[in-house]
Order: sequence, then structure tokens, then C-alpha cells
Amino acid sequence: MKVIGIDPGYERLGIAIVEKPEGKGKETLLFSECFRTSAKTSFPDRLKALGEEFRRLIEEFEPEALSIETIFFTTNQKTAIQVAEARGVLLYEARNHNLSVFEYSPLQIKIAITSYGKADKKQIISMIPKLVYIEKVIEHDDEYDAIAAALTHLACHRNS
Repeated sequence: MKVIGIDPGYERLGIAIVEKPEGKGKETLLFSECFRTSAKTSFPDRLKALGEEFRRLIEEFEPEALSIETIFFTTNQKTAIQVAEARGVLLYEARNHNLSVFEYSPLQIKIAITSYGKADKKQIISMIPKLVYIEKVIEHDDEYDAIAAALTHLACHRNS
């Protein structure tokens, strides 16, 4: 099973594709990136770029499911609304390609990765290489968050 994990955003979008092997064994990271859009670009064009990159990856890797983090609302409502709009583009593309969609809260992801709901970013980052085989250097927290989202789905559906 292949899962595409997303840490939603429109300036920085964390994307990871994780594969669960048949039988027993450690999951493998097939792809990850922190996809960026320029603040100099109009917001609709940024959404278009996100959708195009996401579509390209779906078509290249053919995942069965999307695992996406729910929005954590901050004090900046404009940013939260724009992240919600970016999520909408991704959800549309996922369903347009017949992917099953699963949404997980930050708390659910922390528990799945570290077994501790108050885990901080460092604890999550230190656990990920123990859970998934990674052949590259991960440079951005957004990638770790996307990997964590994908692993959460695989952990929640381990017996399916």
C-alpha cells in the first residue's frame, strides 16, 4: 500500500509518499519534498501550482490513499483560511484520482508516531527514522510532518 502524506500549506507544502511492504517489514519513504510557492505569485496561481504538483505526484507514484493533517487554527484567521483553501485543492485532486482520503489531527499524529500526545517537534523527528526506511537527508520540518501523516494512516490501518 502506498500513502501520500500531506502537511498542508500554500507557501510550504510538505509531501511524502510512504509504502507499506507486503507482510512484515519497515515502511519505506519513496518520495518527500517541501514544495514551495512564491509570495510574489498571486494566491490563485499558488493554488494552481500546488494542485499541479500534487496531481503530478499522484500520477507518478499511484498512491491508494491520502493522509492529511487537519488544520490547526492559529490567531491568524487569514492564514488559516488560505491553508483551508489549499487543502481544498488537494482534497479535490485526491478524490478526482479516486484516492481514499483520511484526515488526522495533530494529536492523533503525535500519538501514532511517539505514543505521547504532547510530543514536541524534536521527538517526532527523532522517531520517524525508527519507523520508516529513509535513503535521503530530510531538510525541512514540513517533510517530516508529511511523513508522520502518512505513517499515522498506515499505523491506524495496519491490519487492513
